Amino acid sequence: MIRRFYKDVTLGTVSGGWQAMLDGRGIKTVGGAAQIVPTEALGEALAAEWRRQGEKIDPASLPLRDMADYAIDVVAPDPAAVARGLIAYAETDTLCYRADPDEPLHARQQAVWEPLLNAFEAEHGISLVRVSGVLHRPQPPETLARLEARLTALDPFALAGVEAMTKLAASLVTALAALNARGEEEPLALWQAACLEEEWQAELWGRDWEAEERRERREADFLRACAFARMGKG
Repeated sequence: MIRRFYKDVTLGTVSGGWQAMLDGRGIKTVGGAAQIVPTEALGEALAAEWRRQGEKIDPASLPLRDMADYAIDVVAPDPAAVARGLIAYAETDTLCYRADPDEPLHARQQAVWEPLLNAFEAEHGISLVRVSGVLHRPQPPETLARLEARLTALDPFALAGVEAMTKLAASLVTALAALNARGEEEPLALWQAACLEEEWQAELWGRDWEAEERRERREADFLRACAFARMGKG
């Protein structure tokens, strides 16, 4: 931690968007670029992180700052590369891989995941292959191409949030559905659906407090990334 070096935090309108200011000086990214964000809501959220600091600055309490830096320094220069990386998750999306049909888990997966996949397919005009067991089956090339185009079209801030959500949920479907979800409860329900197998194992074998704490931290990270992405796209 370092000692707080500023008194006032404001949000300024600048060319290209909004920028949090510390004593009138615009914040820069770790890469040295101006930390300008596309929406007032995201700018205010970043400013709020700095306002909450006490006498010492705790870097761990500035997660939105870190995500904004990543969006500007890493995603914005080459969003197509980030989109291509996320397509690998579409190939092995958690929601598409089911237990064998004769296993009890399969019925719960069908009940929870199938409505989500059906809605996602309808929204994006695609078809996703469902797989039972461990053998991999490729997704249709036209499906992957359409999803990649959807990702490439996102603002770098929204794309950064989607990337974080995808990696946490091991599901691109979950991340894109959360990006377009209504209200605050739907992203949480989507996260819980992605964790269906973990919950099943916990019900079957009992709960381990360390595993539960890890899942709670991942849940908080997922919801924060979702909020970041949604604020970033306006």
